[in-house]
Amino acid sequence: MRDTPNNETVIVEYGFADSTGDDVSQIKNNWEDLAEAVTKAIVEYAGGTYIAPTGSNYYTVKSGDSLWSISKKFGITVDELKQVNNLTSNLLSIGQNLLIPTKESETTTDEYIVQKGDTLYGIANKFNTTVDNLKSINNLTTDSLSIGQVLKLPSTTASTNTYTVKSGDTLYAIANKYNTTVDALKSLNNLTSNTLSIGQTLKIPSNSSDNVVYTVKSGDTLYGIAEEFGTTVSAITKLNNLSTTTLSIGQKLLLP
Repeated sequence: MRDTPNNETVIVEYGFADSTGDDVSQIKNNWEDLAEAVTKAIVEYAGGTYIAPTGSNYYTVKSGDSLWSISKKFGITVDELKQVNNLTSNLLSIGQNLLIPTKESETTTDEYIVQKGDTLYGIANKFNTTVDNLKSINNLTTDSLSIGQVLKLPSTTASTNTYTVKSGDTLYAIANKYNTTVDALKSLNNLTSNTLSIGQTLKIPSNSSDNVVYTVKSGDTLYGIAEEFGTTVSAITKLNNLSTTTLSIGQKLLLP
């Protein structure tokens, strides 16, 4: 920097690699949002007009726009729009960028295209069905899948509800609200950390309201819990996406 006196230097600090907080996970999981935020900041600092990229979750306010017209355009409510953008009034300014909460379709699809890392077990859990059912309707003789393969899904597949993350939300609070567990939310949404971002859309298990949340105590086993609640070990294992029968004290389990 000392050797470039005729140029202005801009230093962007994203976080610290040795942080004991969530710096590392935020940089890893939200790098696209961070990059766009830096682009926006530099453009505005230089006196330019920042315009949100097409296809992003942001909308740039134009002349004549109102919260009502924008919410109608994107099929959301004014309250949802104000909430995710921390707006305290209905006033907007031209060039202002608003985060648009995304909503997934409530209708279910009859087909699924296999993606990298998919397994029959994972797909069955995601669409509330069984591996045997998937193999039967697709005439599969093995558990092997190929990327891009199209699988038929049972027509009775249940859709999942969705929830848009608000300021102050945590996975634990959301799990409690919908009578599910943090592990179930992370599994259904393919989350690798507990970090959430405002406006993020989470899938909520469609049968969560019918389940009982049980906290594992000292001496508990899956067999003992299954006996106590009139269910089976396999049912508990499947509902909670457990890959082992080992339990830990304080662990939350969904029970049918």
